[in-house]
Amino acid sequence: MEEPLVRPRSLTREAAGLRVGAPELPEYVDQLCARVDRVDPLIHAFVPEPGRHGRLRAQARQLAARHPEPDGRPPLYGVAVGVKDIAHVDGLPTHGGSALPPGVLAGPQAVVVDRLRAAGALVAGKTVTAEFAASAPGPTRNPHHPGHTPGGSSSGSAAAVAAGLVPLAIGTQTVGSVVRPAAYCGVVGFRPTYGRIPFAGVIPNAPSFDTLGVFTADLAGAALAASLLCDGWRAERGGPAEPVLGRPVLGVADGTYLECAEPGALRAFEERLDRLARAGLVVRRVELFPDFAEVRRQLQLVNRFELARSHADWFARFGGLYRSETVAGIRAGQGVAAEDRAAALRFRERLRERVAAAQAAAGVDLWLAPSATGGAPEGLHSTGDAVMSLPWSFLGRPALSLPAGRTGRGLPLGLQVVGSEGEDERLLAQSALLEAELAYP
Repeated sequence: MEEPLVRPRSLTREAAGLRVGAPELPEYVDQLCARVDRVDPLIHAFVPEPGRHGRLRAQARQLAARHPEPDGRPPLYGVAVGVKDIAHVDGLPTHGGSALPPGVLAGPQAVVVDRLRAAGALVAGKTVTAEFAASAPGPTRNPHHPGHTPGGSSSGSAAAVAAGLVPLAIGTQTVGSVVRPAAYCGVVGFRPTYGRIPFAGVIPNAPSFDTLGVFTADLAGAALAASLLCDGWRAERGGPAEPVLGRPVLGVADGTYLECAEPGALRAFEERLDRLARAGLVVRRVELFPDFAEVRRQLQLVNRFELARSHADWFARFGGLYRSETVAGIRAGQGVAAEDRAAALRFRERLRERVAAAQAAAGVDLWLAPSATGGAPEGLHSTGDAVMSLPWSFLGRPALSLPAGRTGRGLPLGLQVVGSEGEDERLLAQSALLEAELAYP
């Protein structure tokens, strides 16, 4: 029988089992590497690594020697994690999805990897990224439909979780690079509040927006990962059905922003809203971005300016090795004046104030939107359109994507849920109620 490509695994169950030796680490590593060997040649989620099995076996032995007793094992003891190939990992080269010499890109191990390893995780390998987390796609295929993109730029991370190669993978989002591929691949993607996970040790794209995020099979896994990776995590008391948090009031940003989604995606989105309303949740519609075209223009201006500055030295030395899509972005950024970037960031501050005021006036707790404009586009020449994540990334707000139905062709769709700045814990806790309602047929 042909092995299924889609087989996401629960992070919470896997972590709990490994801590008590079910399975023991050597067996777990053997199973992991066997599935990678069978499945990854079909989807290309991981950067190729000769000797992966031997490296993981050796690291598993070291980990087991440090934690022989189950009671003293850390929360991610032995859990295999994929790390996007713009984050530095000691012992593995960083390519950034590019043809640049890895030695040029080398740097200290990323703080997020330090935290994963401190929690007991094993780095299964580097996951494929679009070149420098921009728009030039890598070879990764969507496990649901291999002829379609998995999204980007965190393409390998999303595909690795969807295919059950790992139960947890790390990605980054500058505009839509966690939420969109999570939706395309039918998994949960969580992008915390900007800066909540330190970005040190990660190749920057646009430092005003760059944010580390996680991919998991479900919200419980995302919450576990976030609690270990985010600064100052505060465990919310109570679950979604308890009065401590209450039932969230849901807001929909009507107008030109919402109209960016394809008609089929909008129909599916409205069906989800109807289901949540029938479950007793209040849904309020607000025209939140009447100047959405200008919001889009200002974000792109800052993004291009900062991409060009982030690569100024490398591009001057190795510009001929960059792919055409990245070159176009850098060239555009070189033409942006510093004062125009400064003005765009002032525009962002005014937008933050305006959105916060509108949210308070409408009594909205969480904003809902499609995670992407539709299902994953056919072909691997593009990673899709990030526009549905754009305003929330501009604002630095925490956001996540929940699996929410399929297109007529069987491609996954996602529901994007956006919280208030710094309220990541509340976003995850209250979204659990939405996840439960959306799980019904």
